[in-house]
Amino acid sequence: MSDALDTALRLVRAQTALVRRFDARLSGLHGVSLADFTLLLRLGQAPGGRMRRVDLAEALGLTASGVTRGLAPLERIGLVTREPDARDARVAYAALTATGRRRLTRMLVTAEETAAEIFTGPAWPATDIAGLADLLTRLGGTGLSGR
Repeated sequence: MSDALDTALRLVRAQTALVRRFDARLSGLHGVSLADFTLLLRLGQAPGGRMRRVDLAEALGLTASGVTRGLAPLERIGLVTREPDARDARVAYAALTATGRRRLTRMLVTAEETAAEIFTGPAWPATDIAGLADLLTRLGGTGLSGR
């Protein structure tokens, strides 16, 4: 097996383990998945807490239909609402509700705690964490600010 394939498979396995850990904490405490949380986080970072669905899809690396499927349960539980564009009826915005903002604040604390648990101790000096972030960015990964 090539080093490149071995590395790619290790990355996939690590990603799976991270998703499981975040899903367990977020669903156990807040009733949302990591995918739900990242969607809410992107909305929370957007001006006015709202984004066009197509822009949200691009920011998350999803299709427009994938975003629509992801938003539906969040709309049903009152964390997100759909807002039409006053000037163009074809455009729809996804917007955080007041409840969505409050719950996102608590979810963010849980996500921060989970990340800190993963990347603490002598095995993870700050330089290694920064280096890993740089490498993941080279692979197309984005972080909190979308960078």
